[in-house]
Amino acid sequence: MSLTGLLEVLRQDPALAAAVQAAAAGDTAALDVVAPLGARPPVLAALAAERPLLVVTATGRETEDLATELRCYLGPQRVAEFPAWETLPHERLSPRSDTVAQRLAVLRRLVHPGDDPTTGPVRVVVAPVRAVLQPLVKGLADLEPVRLRPGDEVGLDDAARALLGAAYTRVDMVERRGEFAVRGGILDVFPPTSAHPVRVEFFGDEVDEVRSFAVADQRSLEVLPEGVWALPCRELLLTGAVRERAAALVAQLPGAAEMLTKLAEGIAVEGMESLAPVLADGMEHLLDVLPAGTHVVLAEPEKVRARAHDLVATGAEFLEAAWANAAAGNEVPLDLGAASFWTLAQVRGHAERRAVPWWSVTTLTADEELRDLEDVRILRVGARDVLSYRGETERALADLRGLTTAGWRIVLTTEGHGPAQRLVELLSGEDVPARLAPDVAAAPEAALVHVTTASVQHGFVAEQLRVALLT
Repeated sequence: MSLTGLLEVLRQDPALAAAVQAAAAGDTAALDVVAPLGARPPVLAALAAERPLLVVTATGRETEDLATELRCYLGPQRVAEFPAWETLPHERLSPRSDTVAQRLAVLRRLVHPGDDPTTGPVRVVVAPVRAVLQPLVKGLADLEPVRLRPGDEVGLDDAARALLGAAYTRVDMVERRGEFAVRGGILDVFPPTSAHPVRVEFFGDEVDEVRSFAVADQRSLEVLPEGVWALPCRELLLTGAVRERAAALVAQLPGAAEMLTKLAEGIAVEGMESLAPVLADGMEHLLDVLPAGTHVVLAEPEKVRARAHDLVATGAEFLEAAWANAAAGNEVPLDLGAASFWTLAQVRGHAERRAVPWWSVTTLTADEELRDLEDVRILRVGARDVLSYRGETERALADLRGLTTAGWRIVLTTEGHGPAQRLVELLSGEDVPARLAPDVAAAPEAALVHVTTASVQHGFVAEQLRVALLT
């Protein structure tokens, strides 16, 4: 549900207004915005109205939570999550196909906005620091998805070859993401980013109809007028150039000779992505793909720095352990430096060379003298965390009654529609003015509690603005 109305009120805060102005100008290289946890999503949403953002979190779970909350302020299509691999760069294990497809979808939307008919341009990319530290194969954003729409003149054999080229696996019956099957004039394919597999019916060389179907009983479900938009399942595809490089490297990399031989023959193998630095056309960084004017914003920078340090150290430890294991006669690790995690300092240096601003949003009070030495501007949003009532209903009702009497703007969120209705009944029965609102798209009214459904974990209280978000 939308909470955009809160942005209208929060923009009146002097510190947030200054941050928004700095984002619009685009000439502030370093800026720290101090704000409570509940105010972080609206602060980022206000900045995103001026500039595209890459928001870096410490963990994947924080990425999911923050992206969910940001969608309440910006809309579901303007926020994208860029996940990290589940594997280390040197491991002989491949990331999951759905993870790869989600990453490729984000990259393609960044470089080719509007390419996917179901989405639009991205305003905020939220990524865990693990995804930001890892280099990317150059040109991932330009990998073409397989498109099959009703009325397209595409032969069934051509469609099958295109899916094989996009690293899909041909099977007798589709059950998992990244698989496809051909039966008569029907093509079944399970795109990694789709909730259900898709059945494409051909009439000669023309796509006649596209439907989703259930994996359990293989029965067709709803018609998909937009057709199939199937992204590749791997970040390293076995093109002719890649196969030639693999054949030429067999003698140079004896520890990976078996893997390279299979790749040269066009056989995809587990962990082939670890060879990307020597097989692909080059490596690049996520910052190289971002639109011009993008600002990098670290969410809780101290946690991000600690996590980045741990990731680099862990990667080095696992690599040393793999070499020790190889001395005992097991597989030799693929130690290719271009694929290793960057340090956070290297990423920031790369951002500086590209003139990408490096900002942060933190709940910690900054050391003014230290930050002055670092030439970092600090802005403090006039808001605080909500005091926890820990089940003390009477105290909560008394506070709400006092705030509404004083003319405050109050938004109260809950996860479900039923609990929201019960909250309105409870508040009204205790002489607290309350209204059930489908959303808060406009500035909330004063002296009234607006009860709505939204996926928000933390609230805030802005005393100067006389506005509060409670969860």
